[in-house]
Amino acid sequence: MKPSASPARNSAPRAAPAAAMSPSDAAFAQSPLGQALMHVLASGSASQRQIADYLLRNQMRVTALGIEELADSCQVSTATISRFARDIGQKNYSAMRGAMAETLQALLQPVDKLRHTIERRARATSPVTQSLEYAAANIAATSGSLSLSDMHAVVRRLTRAKVVYVMGFGLSANLAGMLVQHLQPFCAHVVEVVGIGGSEVAAGHLVNLTASDVLVVISFPRYTLDCIGLASFARDRGARIVALTDSPASPLAELADHVLYAQSTHPVLPSSASTALAMIEALVVALMVSNKDNVEKAARLSEVIAAYLYGGEHGAQGPRKTAVKQRKAVPKKQSL
Repeated sequence: MKPSASPARNSAPRAAPAAAMSPSDAAFAQSPLGQALMHVLASGSASQRQIADYLLRNQMRVTALGIEELADSCQVSTATISRFARDIGQKNYSAMRGAMAETLQALLQPVDKLRHTIERRARATSPVTQSLEYAAANIAATSGSLSLSDMHAVVRRLTRAKVVYVMGFGLSANLAGMLVQHLQPFCAHVVEVVGIGGSEVAAGHLVNLTASDVLVVISFPRYTLDCIGLASFARDRGARIVALTDSPASPLAELADHVLYAQSTHPVLPSSASTALAMIEALVVALMVSNKDNVEKAARLSEVIAAYLYGGEHGAQGPRKTAVKQRKAVPKKQSL
């Protein structure tokens, strides 16, 4: 995760924070060319944003595309592609494509090496092993780019919020539910936005949202329209937005005050949730140890639930303890 400054709150699109997901996306987004594309993504016209989004997501592929192929992929004209190239400071499309290739060659060799290594090993391993290797690589890439100062800024937001709303649709709903359970002992009030009722219930939960509240939005490819729409509503209401997503090209990036990026690359699934779960756990740990009160809350919580765990006063008895009780309950035989 990289800088997640809190821009002025108005109706204009907010610039997406710099990347902190995979090394490839992070390196490219922080390069001069990547920064130019992210600026267009945040403030350009509809066609410009569409082109910038495609370039940010398909950096390697673009270096092999002709202008007609890129125009078809972005559903714009070749003239629009040429104007876009000039608008970001390149002489023409060929120059822009060359600049992308040069940037990638300088910055992304370690990523290609990792990808090729995984692919080579995948030929001799099962899809199960390959999936686990991708999960490990995703977590390592995200950890290597994480900024502790930005994580602590998110912790301060959550600590000071009157209400923390957590929203995720589809598979992200499971992540949202886990985050809610972790946050409840340490935040003043936590609301799981989506629940059983879907979008209608989510909208109902957010109707009373204020500028004193924080909305945590979780979304990975494939992004849901309802998630983006309700996040925009929360922003317009003045609430602070914390996004957990995969890329600066994510539609959530420009809506959020703070973005936590989690690498989600997977060879089969649309996206992997393993790194998102790891990021949730890291965020909760940072919150728990942020002050002594939270440490005391955690200790009290452990004491309260201990009695209801296996072997506790109210829970199922352990085998050894149960056997002892059974022996005591059997009356001794009277000697004749």
